[in-house]
Amino acid sequence: MIINFIFFILIILLVLIIVNISIKININTNKNNKNEDLTKNALYYDYASTANPIFENLIPPVPYHSFSPDFFQQMSSGILPLDVSAAMQCDGPATSPSLLANFVRIVKGSLKTNALATSQLFFVFQGEGYTKACNRVINWKKGDFMVLPAHGEAIHYCNREASFYWVHDAPLLRYLGVTATEQRFEPTLFEHSKAEAKLNQIVNDPVSSKANRVSVLLAHANFPQTRTITHTLWAMFGLLPKGKIQYPHRHESVALDFVISCQPGCYTMIGTELDSDGMIKDGHREDWKTGASFITPAGYWHSHHNESSEDAHVLPIQDAGLHTYLRTLDILYSHPNHDHKSYISQKP
Repeated sequence: MIINFIFFILIILLVLIIVNISIKININTNKNNKNEDLTKNALYYDYASTANPIFENLIPPVPYHSFSPDFFQQMSSGILPLDVSAAMQCDGPATSPSLLANFVRIVKGSLKTNALATSQLFFVFQGEGYTKACNRVINWKKGDFMVLPAHGEAIHYCNREASFYWVHDAPLLRYLGVTATEQRFEPTLFEHSKAEAKLNQIVNDPVSSKANRVSVLLAHANFPQTRTITHTLWAMFGLLPKGKIQYPHRHESVALDFVISCQPGCYTMIGTELDSDGMIKDGHREDWKTGASFITPAGYWHSHHNESSEDAHVLPIQDAGLHTYLRTLDILYSHPNHDHKSYISQKP
């Protein structure tokens, strides 16, 4: 009996040892499986091959591109996204990595616009009418600017024909994987008459009229630090005087330029380098046409030229509100023909 009892105890101990080993193996296996889940997406690169993804062709640069104004002649309402997302290899539609520009046409009736964005800017290129948005009614006419905050579904009405240049920051939110939950500003209308009056004041100022750009920066009272039209968007109502050159400058925001008015002979030169005279070397020429839009890539030097006999007006819209807040705008100005020399500074 004693021998049988001892044998029984040994069997139990052996079973307990086997069970314990099995549990430890399972625990280790589970740990390894969990670690595999946690580490399967971890990659390790040599700094020299990855620090500059654009130079290494890992991410495409923002392309040169222009958009014809022909859409504004159509006799039906609609929206045309100015989409180059395929060239940038990003989720579209997008005109720059963070912004989408659109041409909007309304013919005798109404049209709804909507964007999952924090900021929307509408420039009234043609016509007059009103917009219902954010529990407000906003009356507008040719030359006005209107900004709408998050949750900015809008319905636009006109009795005849109207056209907008519409830019918003939905691509930025899409990349971040977020939705806007807070309205950072109230719907705001910038009247053309007031912008024009301010521009005339600048033109007649002996100092301001000699700046790198003769223009009005549109700003919202909610953003006194950046002095931009929203916290992400930047907009400029600019004059290009007849027979004048506005010398090169550069910045790290992408410009989505809209030509408000011009005659043949107006154009922008865009390039990555300056020559010894402070002008753009081997640049890309973008000829202006009223109602057209074109992209000025981030970091590229660009100068505006008016060889016609009439003044021209341009509206660049950028993500410079965000860049200014991040302290990454890095805007620089070229000063050619200064005592027969050229130099670069941060002052326009």
